[in-house]
Amino acid sequence: MRHQKSGRKLNRNASHRAAMFRNMAASLIAHERISTTVAKAKEARKFVERLITVAKRGGLHARRLVLSRLGGKQVVHIPDDTDKEKKKTIPVKIMPKLFDVLVPRYKDRKGGYTRILKRAYVRLGDAAPTAFLELIKEGDTAVAKPAAPKVTEPEAEKKSETVADDKAGGE
Repeated sequence: MRHQKSGRKLNRNASHRAAMFRNMAASLIAHERISTTVAKAKEARKFVERLITVAKRGGLHARRLVLSRLGGKQVVHIPDDTDKEKKKTIPVKIMPKLFDVLVPRYKDRKGGYTRILKRAYVRLGDAAPTAFLELIKEGDTAVAKPAAPKVTEPEAEKKSETVADDKAGGE
């Protein structure tokens, strides 16, 4: 039985899972948006949000904690869109971006630094549902769904009276 065992195994052993989350976190910090399966996105969200929360503390100890959780992966190479012929990549340093760009962005936010947007496409091969995992932009707020209008007692009585009047008048 799996009582009180949180998290998904994702068909990986513990070291593979940890390495995958480190890589996903580094890519998410570098690109600010990644595409993955829904299950991986939900698990990686926990890892990334804890990382940002620790980084918000600032200081040397927080930097060392983040570095230990990222596992030494400090540079991510992203493709350079300006020079497509040479297929160059630009190295992005993760730690400075996290502490100098993302932490000031989220300084007034108490959590919820990421968003999962489900995609209409499924992954080829196993048809797994895919999603975007992205960092919230500065100033983005959660948009609440409009609530259904609540019917109060007097309005309900008026509606029942009009229905009864319509039936009586129509006969």
